[in-house]
Amino acid sequence: MKVRILAGLAALVLAIAGTAVLVGYVKGADARARQGAAMSEVFVVSADVPAGTPGEQLGEYLARKKVPATDVTPGGVTDLGTLAGRVAATALLPGEQLLDARFVDPASLETPGTVAAPEGMHEVTVQLGPDRVVGGQLTAGDTVGVFVSFDSGTPSGGPETHLLFHKVLITTIQGAPVVDETAAAGVPPVPAGSMLVTFAQSPADAEKTVFAAQFGTIWLSKESADADEDGTRVVTQNGFFS
Repeated sequence: MKVRILAGLAALVLAIAGTAVLVGYVKGADARARQGAAMSEVFVVSADVPAGTPGEQLGEYLARKKVPATDVTPGGVTDLGTLAGRVAATALLPGEQLLDARFVDPASLETPGTVAAPEGMHEVTVQLGPDRVVGGQLTAGDTVGVFVSFDSGTPSGGPETHLLFHKVLITTIQGAPVVDETAAAGVPPVPAGSMLVTFAQSPADAEKTVFAAQFGTIWLSKESADADEDGTRVVTQNGFFS
């Protein structure tokens, strides 16, 4: 009985030792193969890269690494200059090689029906009825004049209206016009309810827009790039006819 137990233990020890020798040999063979292989230098993501990151700002997220030529992923970026003017289409994760196909023109990331806000601008949304949005005929990319009115708390002590902002860019507008089959031919459709209009504005102007939406009223005009801005003033009840 003892002999059989001892024989079994010996066989187990030999099996473990054989496995260790085999694993060591395989690792050594792999290392020897890599030493003899041609090496290539690639860009590897070293920190999470958010989607939309410009190609020009990738430096802090990358590391250069030498890998066997056989491990190089096709389409890898070898010159960061080729990514100028493009942005990451999706988030990039640490450890993956930098691929050209992961970068696209920024315009392709914009949702249809929207335009990108200029760099440094805030986007602020107000809810308006179609009569205050040129009958609902405004679209993203249009520029508008923003009229602001207050009923009280004004310097004159009564209602005041002023064309406060000129040529403000609309980046998004929600609330699609609804076609009225009973309307006369050629009459533009009108939204059935309120519309959400998003502007691109400087921080100071965005503050005033929010204040006006909260405590006063807002009315928009479609204002093209060549629209006249002269002759405006604060309109009051006392000075209305002057």
